[in-house]
Amino acid sequence: MGQLRQNGWSGLPRSRYCPTLRAGPKGRALAASLVADIRGGVLAPGERLPGSRALAQRLGLARGTVAQVLADLEAEGWLHQEAGSGTFVRADLLAARPPEKSASAHLGFPLRDAPALRRRLEVPEAEYRLVGGRADLRLLPLTELARAYRRVLRGRGRRLVDYGPPRGTSRLRGSLRGWLGRQRGLAPTDRGLLVTRGSQQAIYLLARALLRPGDVVAVEALGYPPAWAALRAAGATLFPLPVDDEGARVDQIPDHVRAVYLTPHHQYPTGATLSAPRRQRLLAQAARCGFAVLEDDYDHEYHYEGAPVPPLASDDPAGVVVSIGTLSKAFAPGLRLGWVVAPPPLIDQLVAWRTMIDRQGDQVVEHAVAELLDEGTLDRHLRRTRRHYQARRDTLLRALARRLPQVTPLPRPGGLALWCRVEGNDVDAWAERCQQRGVFFETASAYTLDGRALPWARLGFAGHDEGELLDAVERMRAAWPSIEGQG
Repeated sequence: MGQLRQNGWSGLPRSRYCPTLRAGPKGRALAASLVADIRGGVLAPGERLPGSRALAQRLGLARGTVAQVLADLEAEGWLHQEAGSGTFVRADLLAARPPEKSASAHLGFPLRDAPALRRRLEVPEAEYRLVGGRADLRLLPLTELARAYRRVLRGRGRRLVDYGPPRGTSRLRGSLRGWLGRQRGLAPTDRGLLVTRGSQQAIYLLARALLRPGDVVAVEALGYPPAWAALRAAGATLFPLPVDDEGARVDQIPDHVRAVYLTPHHQYPTGATLSAPRRQRLLAQAARCGFAVLEDDYDHEYHYEGAPVPPLASDDPAGVVVSIGTLSKAFAPGLRLGWVVAPPPLIDQLVAWRTMIDRQGDQVVEHAVAELLDEGTLDRHLRRTRRHYQARRDTLLRALARRLPQVTPLPRPGGLALWCRVEGNDVDAWAERCQQRGVFFETASAYTLDGRALPWARLGFAGHDEGELLDAVERMRAAWPSIEGQG
């Protein structure tokens, strides 16, 4: 930069500039102050700075500290030091920093609108949270889980914290294949199984692999909003299917859909089971029209009366069904373990999409859970929690019948929540009053495709014991308008 002298800068009087030091260690504070003044135009391009001795005297710093800062800023490209002439702001820097956005925005570029997600991901604080699908983690076999973690870390710890296969570890996939065969009658091949971080990731990956903008996906008109958000994020248009006591009205599926997303075993949120005639009709139409059936079997293991209905994927000769599952209900949601069972070509596509956003799962968790599957801990846990949850369901049914007859649950053979008709009251206003008394639950408006209110509520029973459920019902009764204030 010999042009400094040519432009006459070397003959300028020495600057009286003195920066205002920012907070922090002295050298770092000086560097930040100098850069801020250059960005803000206080120091112009080509301007000469005071010498290191003068700056040190003005700031009360050691000369060596100042000299090191100037050298560092020269290395970063902010300054130029020329022997015999002094230290200058680089002449090729912008004259001033770009104009700042408003203080409230803090963003210098436009954003796309994120998909709206009406359902709460974080449940509000309340003494009793009757949220459907929430297991009671007080029943979790933590000792066995901790023991499994220790075993896998001692045996293969260094390998398990390295990069791993995006399909999931071979250990967990092998254990899971056997467990799915015993529990659900599924027989996935090794290439036909993908381990995911929960069922939500599985749905998102499927939406990306299967859908293009404008594709139509049929969904239950009362259903699972996070799945709808994932489908919409891929550009899908959702076609609502009414739901009744036999599950979704699959007779209303148009032939031109790209996929159908359903919860046929325990319909979410009503708990209805898709009837045999509708199952047959759905599979026949999917085979004839060539659309995918995305079967979300989120709580298959919690069935209390009779045998669970086999998944659609257990009898799918045409290869149209994709089975989605999770251990969030059967074990613990925080482990973030789910899976997809599908024909291998689709699994290959999902793996490709998965590596773009999440290279692999947690290998330590996967190996630890494989140990619990192999040694039977998960099966024992399921037997135990089924007994507890059935007793809690029955307690809640009796309490509602005695103390809140205006709230009528539909009879269901399984699931972790009751779908209840609420008569003679504004259900959403009542839910707000219940929350004020320490009881939180969701109403139908959280599950409708268009967000409209309906006279229904979903009361989860798994997360609280019998005594807690009885107290919750008493608080809900006290919040009922005709009873409130009567004690």
